[in-house]
Amino acid sequence: MLSIIIPSLNEEKYLPLLLESIKKQSFSDYEIILADAGSTDRTLEIARKYNCIIIKGGLPAKGRNEGVKVAKGDIVFFCDADVVLPEDFFTKALSEFKTRRLELASFSIIPIPKKMLTTIVLNICYNYPATLLETILPHAATGILVKKDLFGRAGGFDEDIKLSEDHSLVRYIQKRFKARVGMIKSTKILVSDRRFKTDGWFNIGLKYLLCELHLIFIGPVKSNIFNYKFGHYENANKNKDQN
Repeated sequence: MLSIIIPSLNEEKYLPLLLESIKKQSFSDYEIILADAGSTDRTLEIARKYNCIIIKGGLPAKGRNEGVKVAKGDIVFFCDADVVLPEDFFTKALSEFKTRRLELASFSIIPIPKKMLTTIVLNICYNYPATLLETILPHAATGILVKKDLFGRAGGFDEDIKLSEDHSLVRYIQKRFKARVGMIKSTKILVSDRRFKTDGWFNIGLKYLLCELHLIFIGPVKSNIFNYKFGHYENANKNKDQN
């Protein structure tokens, strides 16, 4: 069984798109665990409609760790709430995961809506470097496949890390356990461009560049120097519309 774990906070707009894309998959041996951080909109109602297991979450790292505690699958898929999975995503990803004998893997991302400029920027700033450096300086964001026993031995996500706890985890696992990690080539993940629209392409790019340098030369980001916020996108966009 595959355990799909989704951290959420007020995701009534995007969660149905993700859950519907999961429902349409040819692969069906899965459970969906929603780790909710206190949604006040229709998020939980939508999750119940799709038969999700609902648990109390928190920030993404906390939510994912709590999800693993109740997960029944031997492989876990961590997924952000604002993504959409393409056709046959699990069939292709799990097949490659097993064929390459990977123990942790992540994916290239495609923006929604798909525009030439945003696609080029994401390819140059994330997809190409992450694929090129998959065994030297691994990355893992938006969607992560990992063997549950390995995740447990690693102690899960470090909940003290404020930003890029996913990159920190994959690098720790590779170094500490000599695990086989990589980027899945047979399929990609579609992700909303809301974070770029809300915070700005330049601000997002600069933030993650500085975070990457912090990870490499100093270590995990455990102070709030980058002012990370969870679940603020919809409120920010509503305020923009009202103004």
